[in-house]
Amino acid sequence: MSEQISKQKTDATGRLAIVGDRELAIGYRLIGIDDTFIVDDEEASTKIQELYSSGEFGLIIASDSVRSKIPSKFLSEIVGSIEPLVLFLPSLKETAEEDKESIAALAKRVLGINMETN
Repeated sequence: MSEQISKQKTDATGRLAIVGDRELAIGYRLIGIDDTFIVDDEEASTKIQELYSSGEFGLIIASDSVRSKIPSKFLSEIVGSIEPLVLFLPSLKETAEEDKESIAALAKRVLGINMETN
């Protein structure tokens, strides 16, 4: 019985979901990711909450524009979570310095290490 529970957990944590604008979702769809969701500003928060609480995904990748649509209380919960892990990808408009800060924050959250960026 415990073997079956372990297998189910492994299967769920192996799934990947993509949430965001058309370009992000289509890009991942083209490389074979089936769980891609194109959302507009109104449905972004609802879709992230639905995927997060479903227990079906180990990793949820969302465009950074989705982050601003999520209520602050729920955002603080998902930022601290590692199962499922929720990553926000910056848009092409963001600067390289902002990218370094988000990578450092991710390393601290997931690996528990401080990563200095220059």
